[in-house]
Amino acid sequence: MKLIERDYEIFREIERWRFCLGRHIRVLTGFAGQRACDRRLRALLEAGYIKREKIMYGVPSLYRLTHKGKLLIGANKRQDKVRADNIAHDIAVIDVAIYLHEHLSIAFDDIITEKQLHTRDGFSIRLHQPDFIFTRENKAYCVEVELTLKSKERLEKNLKNNFMNYDIQVWIIEGTGTVLADTLKSKRTQYDNIEIIDVKEVKKYVSENY
Repeated sequence: MKLIERDYEIFREIERWRFCLGRHIRVLTGFAGQRACDRRLRALLEAGYIKREKIMYGVPSLYRLTHKGKLLIGANKRQDKVRADNIAHDIAVIDVAIYLHEHLSIAFDDIITEKQLHTRDGFSIRLHQPDFIFTRENKAYCVEVELTLKSKERLEKNLKNNFMNYDIQVWIIEGTGTVLADTLKSKRTQYDNIEIIDVKEVKKYVSENY
């Protein structure tokens, strides 16, 4: 098949997020509708550039790059592991990126994902990195999608690192009356760059728009 520039965009988006759903690819690469997107994905699937995997019941199939697809964009041919217990989180991360793209007018090209940040670090150094970062109005933002409560020590370390390295740290959490929400609010006296968004707001936007 003859590849076009949008195909390479599809490959790059799948690679940097580790996987994408079909609806993610439609928005990230600018398809006018889901039907046109699905037709192109089917062609790329049949040509062997991407693969579609059903990992969990109730979760749509995940699109990932094959070795053939990775070669086309010069990506590391090592296949990323997809952990079943992380799928809901990873889907939410891309949903949040699309939500912020729409609400803050952030270009997708200006978003740097966790995987890209780890690549910059070098895989021998496993530092904590936010789920993604971007710059807006000369301010550096980091985004943490935190759907489960981590240990107090780990949360404190991440808050401190984000405070030192970014102008604003945006936390996407499940519910505003939770232990995590109360903890983050209390930490604002120490770290004054914390912003909180309820993931329900993101899910509502997603369900209403795509």
